[in-house]
Amino acid sequence: MGDRAIRRAGGLMRKLLLIVAALCALASGPALAWGGLGHRTVGAIAMANVKPATRAAIRRLLAHERELDTPACSLRTIEDAATWPDCIKGERWRWAYQNAWHYHDQPICGTFDLKQLCRDGMCATAQIARDERLLANRKLAPVLRLEALAFLVHFVGDIHQPLHVGENEDQGGNAVKADYGMAPGRNLHSIWDGVLAERAITSARPPLVRVYTAAEKARLATGGTEDWARESYEISRDFLYPLAFGGKLPCDVKEPQKVVWTNAAIEQAIPVVDERIQRAGLRLAEVLDRALG
Repeated sequence: MGDRAIRRAGGLMRKLLLIVAALCALASGPALAWGGLGHRTVGAIAMANVKPATRAAIRRLLAHERELDTPACSLRTIEDAATWPDCIKGERWRWAYQNAWHYHDQPICGTFDLKQLCRDGMCATAQIARDERLLANRKLAPVLRLEALAFLVHFVGDIHQPLHVGENEDQGGNAVKADYGMAPGRNLHSIWDGVLAERAITSARPPLVRVYTAAEKARLATGGTEDWARESYEISRDFLYPLAFGGKLPCDVKEPQKVVWTNAAIEQAIPVVDERIQRAGLRLAEVLDRALG
């Protein structure tokens, strides 16, 4: 076998190992906020609603994908950027430091206080501010700004998932076993990340990915990072947990070993999920316009 063939085989083996590592991480790690479809929908909504100059700037940054050297995790589109920070978790030796950036846990039976529960900036809300600043700095190398873009797109989506902010010291619902309708063997977090989000997105009419009117943007793209996190916290406290636990908050009573997310609960939750994803996409568009427009 010649040197060129050996190098090619070595490259293919490296890609295969990275893919296997990523799949193992996804299988063993906690559920990911919104799952792939939810995050990609947030990114697509943003891309459809940014200014033309912002869209062009994003595409110029995406052209530097190869410089990040993450061949198992594509970063060619803004939809890829939305899922890239979850994908790279497969290379724990390189990226494990960013795991805590994906959430900002606030106990629903406590007091909402973002500053108290974000030590040394190791939380989603602090990272959103940091990444916007990095993205807006045109003196930085494009590859650094591209990394900031991917994290920013992803973390704005993360904090709009209620269980990435409001939780009951149960790993954001990961520790709560739950059945989804007739589908057993899930947990509360994975339901909101995956099957519920997928059903909400695919059944939305009109579709969530579109150019929104000025009136829709004025209604949905409001507030700042703390407001967005507070909304997620209040949805967890006032809607999500009570709906899962028969109308009660699990503050003074022991959480049941398993909950059943019934069809009635699914129907109640779908509009909430759709609005969180819409808000995330339109708010992200405003952040990207501010940093790149």
